[in-house]
Amino acid sequence: MKHTYNITGMTCNGCRTDVENRLNAVDGVDEAVVTLENEKAVITMNSHISLETFQKALPEKYTITVQQERNVFESTSIPTGRQAFAEAEPTRSKLEQLKPLFLILGYISIATILLNYQRENWDGAMLDFMGMFYIVFSFFKMLDLKGFPESFRMYDPLAKVLPVYGWIYPFIETALGLMFLMRFQVDMALIFTLVVLGITTIGVTRTLLDKKAIQCACLGTALKLPMTEATFIENVIMIIMAVFMLCYN
Repeated sequence: MKHTYNITGMTCNGCRTDVENRLNAVDGVDEAVVTLENEKAVITMNSHISLETFQKALPEKYTITVQQERNVFESTSIPTGRQAFAEAEPTRSKLEQLKPLFLILGYISIATILLNYQRENWDGAMLDFMGMFYIVFSFFKMLDLKGFPESFRMYDPLAKVLPVYGWIYPFIETALGLMFLMRFQVDMALIFTLVVLGITTIGVTRTLLDKKAIQCACLGTALKLPMTEATFIENVIMIIMAVFMLCYN
C-alpha cells in the first residue's frame, strides 16, 4: 500500500535526505520518497503504519501529517513539472534508478581503455580506473556537503559513531583519487582503500541483509540512488583491485 504525507520543517536538501532515510529505516516501510519542493513523502509499506510511528522516527523540528484525499469533484488536471516528476519517481524500476551509476562506471571504464590501449602492458590500468572512480564519485559528494554526511551515516559504521568522518569522507576520496592518478604513495593509497571501503561494505551488507530501503550515498545526494546489490558489487570490485595491486606489484 502507498500513502502520501505532508512534511514541514525541511529547509534544504540535507533535511530532505535526513527525513527520507529516517522514514526508510522504519520497520515495515518498503520505500519512502521525500521531495523538498512540495514537502511531501510518498511511503510504500507492506502493512499499515501509524502516523505516530513516523513522527517518532523524525526529529522534533519535522512534522508529518496525512495528506487529505482529493475530492472527486475537484479538478483532475494532470500534474506538470516538478510535481509530475515527484509523483512519477516512486514508480521507477530499480534498474532505471541505477542508470546514472551504470553510466558513470561505463564512462570511467571507457576512459581507462582509451588511456591504456596503446601501452605495452596494462599494469597502470587499474590505478587509472581507481583514480578516476574516486575523483568522479567524490565530485558528486561535494555537490551537497551538508546532506551527504546525514545520508552516509545511515549505513556506514564509522560515520555512525564518528560524525566528522562523514564530513571528511569526500575529501579522503579526492586525495585517494589523486594519489592513484599521480602514482604517489600507491601502496598507502591501496591500504587506505581496503580500510575505507571495507568499513563501508560492512555497513552496506548489513543494510541489504536487513532489507532496509535507504538512499545510497555513493554518488552523494544530488543523484537519488537506492541501496542495492550494485553498491555492494561496486565496493567489492574496488577492494579486489586493491588486493590484487598489493599482492602482485
